[in-house]
Amino acid sequence: MIDLTARQIQILRAIIQDFIETAEPVGSDTIDRKYNIGVSPATIRNEMVQLTKQGYLNKTHSSAGRVPTPIALKLYVNELMKEKELTVADEVSAKEKIWHTKNELDDLLNELTKVLAEKSKALGLTVVNDKRVISSGYANLLNMPEFYDINVMRQVLRMIEEVKVLQEIFAQSNSDNQVHVIYGTELGNKNLEPIGLIHMSFMVKGCHCQIGVLGSSRFDYAYIIPMMKYIRSLVKEMVE
Repeated sequence: MIDLTARQIQILRAIIQDFIETAEPVGSDTIDRKYNIGVSPATIRNEMVQLTKQGYLNKTHSSAGRVPTPIALKLYVNELMKEKELTVADEVSAKEKIWHTKNELDDLLNELTKVLAEKSKALGLTVVNDKRVISSGYANLLNMPEFYDINVMRQVLRMIEEVKVLQEIFAQSNSDNQVHVIYGTELGNKNLEPIGLIHMSFMVKGCHCQIGVLGSSRFDYAYIIPMMKYIRSLVKEMVE
């Protein structure tokens, strides 16, 4: 964030939040109308040009608007975003669905995957070290405009059939964070560019598991990341 001014941070945060909400490129007029930036649309446009040059925004061919790059989204997740506080209802609903499975590993992993798919409204994935992939929530992908492209959907379905490929993707994350984020542009396949993958790893009953959610890069990160942290702590509590 050293190379960004306070105003640029404010504008970048607004662009990311609007893009997450609408799935549409964001223009300066939208930022001026919807967010209280306190400067003119011309100034916002100039700052957006600078943010593009710095690698935080991409200009689309279809409109004058900009979309955030993976660099911007990671900055948002790690530094600009304020995590939402989970409600008691959120925590209770997750716990009720998972707790009764604590004595059977397969049941526990199946339910974890299902709960994450429901909470994220995306595809839940669990990769177990015995070369299994557990998945739930395929229909959720069809609610995301990014997956209307048959090439994107085909590539995702092909990817999640390959345990080794998923393990290699999960292994790319090397930060100290409990929860990691990977974007399709980091995977070297053009058809995966619109996707995002949020994942975490933990041991449960002596079994190493990678669990995550796959969907559009426009995840509601402020909600999903604290939910994943809560589920991780819940599993730890269950198996101790």
